[in-house]
Amino acid sequence: MSTQGWLRRRVAATRAAWHGRSHRHRRWRWRRISVTLLLIVCTLLTPIGAAAAYLRLQDAGTPAASARTRGRDAVWLGHAWVDGRKTEADIAQLGVLLSGTGIKDLYVHTGPLAHDGTLPPELYPQARWFVETVHRLLPGIRVQSWLGDVLAPEFDGLNLDDAATRDRMVTAANQVLDLGFDGIHFDLEPVRSGAAGFLTLLDRVRPVTAAREALLSVSAPVIDPLPGLHLLGLALADHGKWWSQAYFASVARRVDQIAMMSYDTAMPTGSLYGGYVAQQTRLALQVTPPQVDLLLGVPAFWADDLGHHGAAETVASAVRGVRLGLGRTALDRRTFGVALYVDFAATPADWAAYRRDWGGLTRPE
Repeated sequence: MSTQGWLRRRVAATRAAWHGRSHRHRRWRWRRISVTLLLIVCTLLTPIGAAAAYLRLQDAGTPAASARTRGRDAVWLGHAWVDGRKTEADIAQLGVLLSGTGIKDLYVHTGPLAHDGTLPPELYPQARWFVETVHRLLPGIRVQSWLGDVLAPEFDGLNLDDAATRDRMVTAANQVLDLGFDGIHFDLEPVRSGAAGFLTLLDRVRPVTAAREALLSVSAPVIDPLPGLHLLGLALADHGKWWSQAYFASVARRVDQIAMMSYDTAMPTGSLYGGYVAQQTRLALQVTPPQVDLLLGVPAFWADDLGHHGAAETVASAVRGVRLGLGRTALDRRTFGVALYVDFAATPADWAAYRRDWGGLTRPE
């Protein structure tokens, strides 16, 4: 055997050995990557799966028979009621719709506030007429002025940390109370958890409403489903989606009524949404003072996007969650209700579900 032949065979054998080792190495490397990816996916999916199982469990069971309206419910009404588009006949028909239900408060959109905190009078030319007509035709129904706007720093809007802006908002509150409104309902979004300016605003407005024997109420976002989740939302999306339970309590102590906007939850099914609302009802009941009306917002509107699945977020699913949460936490509480959002989007089926499952009736009396 020649030396050259031996070398050629040796090189070929070495190459084959290295090729085998390299092939085995690549297979091992991809196997390791696959296992790593699987572990990552499992790590991510495990808490999601656990959360889904927890919410599904929250939706289980039969609501208590007495977990129904306490006669302290509300409905958000659109701007048409104060800008001249509605007539006395419309208010009479509204009375028929509300008859026999537990709705006591109407939040009527009177704004929006300007970004500097002022309220242009031309926005509500028929506000006084509306309030007076409701008081005449629908005795016992209270009419609150719904004032809202978007907030800085997330939007180019109201800056609640600015004292001059808060002063102008106090003036706006006096402005609408002069028209005969029974209360002020602030819907300012998004108020970030811990925001001091919002608390200061409430401390300024509360003496104004109290002096006139009027209500101060607010719309509030949902509470952290997991402790500290609002911090994650701010860090990842710079969005104030949730409040801590402690901040919710701080706001509730400063008002007469707090309405949690328990919709736009991204829950994909009715059972998960119902469980979510049951959990939120429990969390809110735990920290809302007994003398303060706590209302849970009910989605009487249709939307279908990433944040709101219309087939899941229904009046029926929301009311079921409210009843379950109330029954498990504070069944005897009287200062409690639901609030329907919103009149101009609500369908007859929405009203029927509210009456059947919460109000106890199937049609207007």
